[in-house]
Amino acid sequence: MSEDFNLDIDDLERRMNGALNSLKKEFASLRTGRASASMLETVFVEAYGISTPINQVGTVNIPDPRMITVNVWDKSLVQVVEKAIRESGIGINPQINGTIIMLPIPELNEERRRELSKLAGQYAEGARVAMRNVRRDGMDQIKKAKSEGLSEDDQKLWETEVQEITDSSISAVDMTLSTKQTEIMQV
Repeated sequence: MSEDFNLDIDDLERRMNGALNSLKKEFASLRTGRASASMLETVFVEAYGISTPINQVGTVNIPDPRMITVNVWDKSLVQVVEKAIRESGIGINPQINGTIIMLPIPELNEERRRELSKLAGQYAEGARVAMRNVRRDGMDQIKKAKSEGLSEDDQKLWETEVQEITDSSISAVDMTLSTKQTEIMQV
């Protein structure tokens, strides 16, 4: 068995990168005082009997750094879209102008910036936990192979490789978090 064992390192890396990509999406939804279309990615509208992403019922634009507009294609959905934005928890008060919903981005105060920074830290910790779970899966596979005849030297080599991937991935999370917290705290 020892010569036949081959841990799928690419799968472990793919799963850890998935956790990092998920973190980046969560970070994109955090309001930093600048307008971004990604702030509305988590907003879903009840349209035509199904829950629909906001970008599938209207065009999302950023006309200036402090404004998002949603040009709703179906006039009958304007009120529904406005209500979905208001209830989404993103902290923006929509204003309706015909079929266009304007979302002025208010300046963040210091307390709100700290809250967002703390929330970003929680998102990052969730990504780290996911990566450690992937690491544990890899280590469990190595231990199983060891019980089936994998040599101790091979076991150490595999464990070192899994740990290096984990360290690299967690470092990427830490760098992404640092960048996001700097962006949030900038005045």
